[in-house]
Amino acid sequence: MQELLLPNEPTAALPPLPSIGEQKDIRYHAARARGLLNGPESTGMDYWSINPYVGCAFGCTYCYARYAHRYAVDRALSASTSSHELRAEIEGMPPWLAFERHVLVKNDAAAILGHELRPGSPRLRALTSGEVVVVGTATDPYQPAERRFRVTRGVLETLARHDGLSVVIITKSPLITRDVDILRRITERSSLTVHLSLITMRRELARLIEPRAPTPDARIRAVARLSATGIDVGINVMPVLPGITDDPSDLDNLVRQVATAGATHVNACALRLRATARARYLPFIAEQFPHLADRYARSYAEGHQLSQHYRDGLRQFFQSLCARVGIPFGTPDDETETVSNPPPRSDTQTDLFAG
Repeated sequence: MQELLLPNEPTAALPPLPSIGEQKDIRYHAARARGLLNGPESTGMDYWSINPYVGCAFGCTYCYARYAHRYAVDRALSASTSSHELRAEIEGMPPWLAFERHVLVKNDAAAILGHELRPGSPRLRALTSGEVVVVGTATDPYQPAERRFRVTRGVLETLARHDGLSVVIITKSPLITRDVDILRRITERSSLTVHLSLITMRRELARLIEPRAPTPDARIRAVARLSATGIDVGINVMPVLPGITDDPSDLDNLVRQVATAGATHVNACALRLRATARARYLPFIAEQFPHLADRYARSYAEGHQLSQHYRDGLRQFFQSLCARVGIPFGTPDDETETVSNPPPRSDTQTDLFAG
């Protein structure tokens, strides 16, 4: 995530980082970018990515993307003449909290993307040769800011002007259904898949874990509407939270509801905890699920992932569940992974976490 300037533009100090809106305790700041498309060489992923916003107001306790926010804000502040009060406010917050309270809005995203995808450009050639571009890899492109600023809509309008792209959108928000007209235009010229993230159907639990995110029922309705308009939409059960959202009966209910709503596939993976996410998530567990605190500390003591035993068991469970329900597990173009040395069957995923 770079300071937002068009290529070859002077990098002199910018005016104060402007605040362009507030929502309760959240402040939105206009940002400028050198580029919008993040290439595989810079992210280490095998796809291109676009994030119309930096930071996310949904405030999900497990969010892995918090680490990148402080770097982006620091760059924006260092390149501007922002007030000492704003600097002190942001720098005085833990990085995990600043991520959800100070959101950078890339107002000029559509113009920058149009420049990057100009006829004959290397990036347009890459994206029309089969390489995938994913919108919303670090922050939700349909978070509350999008209702007002419509940055994501502008990005999609730019993508809709091109042929032969492979576009993926990841979001938790039914606001995506506002843009059905543009999504349909993309599907007429390119490949498009929407991944709606949903980790539990239990409303109160979802509100605790994802404080400002839309309700599970609202997301199910979004699946139904997108499916009814012919848009390929799947569900990301990501992350599965050990001991909290991995109850088999709850997951069975979730998968059956999304299948009934018209989802084309289900993805799932267990929680990963890197440093900045850990600073938010582990205190949350200690406060809300104290009986799990020691198990989490032990399970993530050696790294950011759970044991292979748990991950293999989770995949095996979803493969079996999705086969019973009649919905593919994994995106349509994924090769099915086999579980080597599958763990013994257990009555609950919590049993695997305890192991």
